[in-house]
Amino acid sequence: MAKSHYKLQDTLYQPKQSKLQKYKDLIVGSDKLSFLIKYELINLFVSWLPGALGIVLRNKLYPAILAECGRGVNFGRNIVIRHPQKIKIGNDVNIDDNVLLDAKGDKNAGIILKDQVFIGRNSILSCKDGDITLEQNANIGFNCEIASTSKVVIGKDNLIAAYTYIMGGGNYKLDNLDLPFNQQYDYEGKGGVILHENVWLGAHVSILDGVTIESGSVVATGAVVNKSIPKNCIAGGIPAKVFKNRGK
Repeated sequence: MAKSHYKLQDTLYQPKQSKLQKYKDLIVGSDKLSFLIKYELINLFVSWLPGALGIVLRNKLYPAILAECGRGVNFGRNIVIRHPQKIKIGNDVNIDDNVLLDAKGDKNAGIILKDQVFIGRNSILSCKDGDITLEQNANIGFNCEIASTSKVVIGKDNLIAAYTYIMGGGNYKLDNLDLPFNQQYDYEGKGGVILHENVWLGAHVSILDGVTIESGSVVATGAVVNKSIPKNCIAGGIPAKVFKNRGK
């Protein structure tokens, strides 16, 4: 499916666009004044609030700006939520302190967090006209980044350790010597990243576009995965290679 060439700089540097409109496009995701006011007030008064009172108020007020929000969701302090009307959250989800959820894009569906997802502190889920889905009981460690210009699907019961990077979507082309890299971006890429259920990624793993990891597989700490991994395998290295089958 072809994606529009969504580019952050194209929004930032439109000369005739007001700063307020740029803020709406990049952060809020809505032109409605009423929604802007609601978004600003919630962030101003409760996003930073410590203790039990902060948790209670965020749990009560954040659903008012999200597309969907289930029961028993816990929002930590200083969470940044951009384009909240493209974010759907299921039941019993836990989002730790300082997490960024950014669902921006012109044609994308955005971010979906299904029941019992956990996102560790300082982690980033960032769309650039792409989609990110975390299936039930997926666990994202701290300081991870999941970015998408296409799609990223993190399967049920996945365990993703700290400092992991997952990129679903395009990359910069190298063939035109007359253009800088940032003007040669391939938005469609290789189709995104899919991690099937019960996948375990060790710390500092990088998953590149076009990779599928089948159910029951493990990727060792520090690996760079640029090719798909079959079911029930253990892989590691740079680039990652399968060195063991869990069933043998």
